[in-house]
Amino acid sequence: MLPALAHRSRVKPLRDWTLRARLIASLVSLLVVLCLAIGLFTEIALQHFLMGRLDDQLSAQGSRQNFAGRLNPGGGASGVGASGVGAGTFVCSAASTDGLLPPGSEINTIGMRICADGSVSSRILEQNGYLATRAQVSQGAITALSAVAPDAKPHTVTVPGYGDYRVAARRTPEGDTFITGLPLNSVRATLLNLTAVITAVTVIGLVLAALLGAFIVRLALRPLRRVTATASKVADMSLDAGEVALAVRVTDANPHTEVGQVGVALNRMLENVSDALNARHRSETRVRQFVADASHELRTPLASIRGYAELTRRSRDQAPPDIAHAMNRVESEANRMTSMVEDLLLLARLDAGRPLAREEVDLSRLIVDVISDAHAAGPDHNWHLDLGEETVAVQGDPARLQQVLVNILANARTHTPAGTNVWTSLTEQGNLAIIQMRDDGPGIPPSLMPEIFERFSRGEESRSRVAGSTGLGLAIVAAVVAAHGGQIAVRSRPGETIFTVTLPMHGYRQASSQSPASSTGHVLQV
Repeated sequence: MLPALAHRSRVKPLRDWTLRARLIASLVSLLVVLCLAIGLFTEIALQHFLMGRLDDQLSAQGSRQNFAGRLNPGGGASGVGASGVGAGTFVCSAASTDGLLPPGSEINTIGMRICADGSVSSRILEQNGYLATRAQVSQGAITALSAVAPDAKPHTVTVPGYGDYRVAARRTPEGDTFITGLPLNSVRATLLNLTAVITAVTVIGLVLAALLGAFIVRLALRPLRRVTATASKVADMSLDAGEVALAVRVTDANPHTEVGQVGVALNRMLENVSDALNARHRSETRVRQFVADASHELRTPLASIRGYAELTRRSRDQAPPDIAHAMNRVESEANRMTSMVEDLLLLARLDAGRPLAREEVDLSRLIVDVISDAHAAGPDHNWHLDLGEETVAVQGDPARLQQVLVNILANARTHTPAGTNVWTSLTEQGNLAIIQMRDDGPGIPPSLMPEIFERFSRGEESRSRVAGSTGLGLAIVAAVVAAHGGQIAVRSRPGETIFTVTLPMHGYRQASSQSPASSTGHVLQV
């Protein structure tokens, strides 16, 4: 019971079938119905024909039987017999069996005569080796045959011990009844053989039709497979950023067919999408160029503002307190704006694909330095460091990799309350260096997670904001990591936020005798 239910549960519903499977199944189903209809009609027609022919034989057999029986009913010659019956007088007796099976009767033919006085004579022609012999009919068969109405019409009767027969009974003017029965075995055998032949031909035809139909359907759906392949190629392309070369098209799209019309429509859609993507790329390029140019041009006036503010602060003449406070604010805001301009300029350079510096970077030493700086910038946080006993190094830009670590730790310091624990670990897996930074702060809002690495994305809902933020820090982190061929991932929940940076090591590895962690132990807590 359970295996049957499990088997039924594995059968796909019709809505999940492919178009090719549906077409083949529909073709085979139509052929099955057609073959069943043809077979049923053939069986009925043949049965009607065979029964009609058998009824004609039955009628001819009955006529011969009646003629032969009336010609010699009493078993003797015509004229005056020993009983004193005169010539021309018909005498019926149970002892007379002449005429019941006239010459030409088929094997298993039954002949029976019921005289007017109720006496019965019967015979059946049986096959005995190479000879045909006449045998007495059983009493059960006589009873079944006697019940047939003497209307000279064919009736189908089941004769006990002999099977189904086609029987006709005729009453003579003298009151005698002649009954003739022909077996239905030949008709049934012919119909059974025809059924077997039709079934075999139908099965073979359905198998051949299914195979040929599968080939024809596969050939007919070849244009649709080209449309699907083109759509799959477009679906696998990265269309979200950069210049997209959308050159794939559906080949040999015939507009005179339904599938060809789909291919033509898909080609038109791809043309429109390609034009839209090119327009978007040109717009993004102009925006990036504007940001880069603006950032570059802003560096000079910002440097001037900072210089004049610093010059005012270093002047011999003591400025009034309000003027001194204002100049300090100008210098502070100029420094913040300079930092934002530098970040924008860095992103513009990364977007333009400018190569970064490539040299050997000792990540272990770099992480120790960054954690030390983070402790100095955020003494109210608890900073933990976990390094392995071997130095881990990668090929990359040391300044940019340091900026990655600084930005992530600054993000943890800025958006978590005092007393938060921040753990930083460095491990290697195969040919990858994995840096993981985890804190037990309030976590990142779920609504912010999809766009946390987008530019100007800020988390202000659940994390406290104690300092200003441009929203570019994590965007720079993602861009720099991608430029190094690595990946960055984040997962967060209340009480835990984990940033994971994965960088390729390019096979570099050395002993830890000079490791910065060798003097502090396996776990360093600052």
